[in-house]
Amino acid sequence: MLTVENQCQKAKQAYVETGILSTELKNDTLKKMADALEAQSSFIIEENAKDLENGRQTQLSTALMDRLTLTKERIFAIAQSIREISELDDPIGELLDEWTLPNGLEIQKKRVPFGVIGMIYEARPNVTADAVALTFKTGNAVVLRGSSSAYHSNSSITETLRSALIENNISGDFIQLLEDTSRESVTQFLQMKNHLDLVIPRGSANLIQRVVEQATVPTIETGAGICHVYVDAEINLDQAMDIVFNSKTQRPSVCNACETLLVHETVAHQLLPELIKRLKEAGVSIRGDEKVVNIVSCEPATEEDWSTEYNDLILSVKVVSSLNEALSHIHTYGTLHTEVIVSENSSTIEQFLNSVDASTVIANASSRFTDGGEFGFGAEIGISTQKLHARGPMGLPEMTSYKYTVRGNGQLRGV
Repeated sequence: MLTVENQCQKAKQAYVETGILSTELKNDTLKKMADALEAQSSFIIEENAKDLENGRQTQLSTALMDRLTLTKERIFAIAQSIREISELDDPIGELLDEWTLPNGLEIQKKRVPFGVIGMIYEARPNVTADAVALTFKTGNAVVLRGSSSAYHSNSSITETLRSALIENNISGDFIQLLEDTSRESVTQFLQMKNHLDLVIPRGSANLIQRVVEQATVPTIETGAGICHVYVDAEINLDQAMDIVFNSKTQRPSVCNACETLLVHETVAHQLLPELIKRLKEAGVSIRGDEKVVNIVSCEPATEEDWSTEYNDLILSVKVVSSLNEALSHIHTYGTLHTEVIVSENSSTIEQFLNSVDASTVIANASSRFTDGGEFGFGAEIGISTQKLHARGPMGLPEMTSYKYTVRGNGQLRGV
């Protein structure tokens, strides 16, 4: 078994020796990756079944089992997203700015790859393909550290994607999946600052916090998703119910699913009985504040509920007296991920959009749209809740840095 350092070294060496890949070669390789995934879908599903069986034996949660599961349809969707990435503009070499100084020096600012990107993530084998496609399109090598619960799935996907590199005479070392899945290897991985240029964690709040605390490599934090939908006093009732229902139930295990519903008190009696009935029929467990409990039958919500990312068919519901109370609740319990308002009042919408501090703020649409694929990025490597160069769904531009090139004709600096 190769050590963490060995594999990080291999990725760095492949990146340095390969140099800048042409856009044509990258796009052709990505298309071959997509074709390979479809051709090897049966093999990948067989390997995924081993992880699912282990997950059942270790009693993984319903949410994690859903994230872990690969079907032919999901694999073909992953392949299609890679094809979409191949069709996007290549950001590498993009001229961001240029100017000439009075002394004649010509300065240009251009996009360049980071170099080697480390990804650490939990039971999400689709992230393996997304991360490879986005980092490769931007000319980066990648070192993947998935969880042991998805090792067979990740290995089969990595093996398949590397075959496309080799077919196009590109070093397979450009893609590394860490063989050491021990807990101790995580700390070592996060401190490979001589080989890694950036680390991106994607997973639970505990995982992200551990990365932030232990990493010596620069890190982009992808945060937890305690996402709210606020239903205002002025609404289209049917639209409001559809948006809440979709935000909670379309795929409850993901970070952009709604976890808390805030309802203006003037529409609570009109909205909640029918909406809660519909949600319960879909298997959703409701936890409501005192006002909600007086309107519908449900469990009482606790303080802990407002700060919990369920990733499951559970929804906290609170009745608020005003937009300001809703904003205050979001400010207190939100995780800067995605917040939604449902309203027919344009001024209320604008106040919400401008006041809420989150990576993505949505009016009159499902929270599930906070997604790189839905935004037209082809895929995402994560959803950043930070305020650095990357915020929200991270696509190709967020996988780049930049450098300055300066051209002169003998200029010398004086004092």
